[in-house]
Amino acid sequence: MSHARPFRPPALRLLALAAVLAAALPARADDYADVDQLLRSGRHVEALAKADQYLAAKPRDPQMRFLKGVVQTSAGRTQEAIATFTKLTEDYPELPEPYNNLAVLYAGQGQFDKARAALEMAIRTNPGYATAHENLGDVYAKLASQAYSKALQLDAANTGVQPKLALIRELFAPAGKGARP
Repeated sequence: MSHARPFRPPALRLLALAAVLAAALPARADDYADVDQLLRSGRHVEALAKADQYLAAKPRDPQMRFLKGVVQTSAGRTQEAIATFTKLTEDYPELPEPYNNLAVLYAGQGQFDKARAALEMAIRTNPGYATAHENLGDVYAKLASQAYSKALQLDAANTGVQPKLALIRELFAPAGKGARP
C-alpha cells in the first residue's frame, strides 16, 4: 500500500459518487440535481422530501433511491440508509454502489464481517470498482487490528504482535498526528 487514507472519508466518496450519478442522468436530471444541491447545502429534510416526492411517482428508480440513501447517510439516519441500500441490492443486484455504501455503514458500526461481505458482492458485480477494493482493504486492516488485539489480550508476552498492531493503528491515525484511531 503506497499511502493510507483514514477509513472515515468513504462517506465523502459516497457524496461524490452521488453527485456523479446525479450529473450523469438524462431523464429528470433537474430532480436529481435538486436533491443533490439540497444535500450539499445540508438541507437533509428538504432533500428527503424531494426524493420521496419523486419516488412516489417512480418508486423503482434506482438512481433516486440511491441518492435518498446517501441523504439518509449524511443526515445520520443510518438504519434507514441501511434499509434503503439493502432494498436496492435486492431489486438491482447488478449495481455495485449500494453494496459499497452498505459496507461503509456497516464498518462505521464496527460490523466488519458484514462490511466485508457487502464489499465482496460489490467487487463480484464490478471487478473494476476501485473504491470497493480500497474499502475492502480498509476492512481487512480493521479485522486484522481486532485479531491482533485479541492475540495480545490472550498472550501479552507475544512480542511479535505489538509492532503489527502499531502499523495498523498508524494507517488509521488522523493525518499529521500519531494518535490512535
